[in-house]
Amino acid sequence: MPGKPKKDEKDAKRKQIILRLPESLWTEIARWAEDDFRSINGQIEYLLTQSVKEHRK
Repeated sequence: MPGKPKKDEKDAKRKQIILRLPESLWTEIARWAEDDFRSINGQIEYLLTQSVKEHRK
């Protein structure tokens, strides 16, 4: 019988969004992502995750 999904299973489901950014912001995020060896999408997800964690404190 299926139970409550585990955290990893819930996190594996991703929602797609359209995001519009000024070119200057996109460029800065792209540089930062490259420094951290992440994709731009991965960098944005990382930044949002860190922001949510900080907000919960």
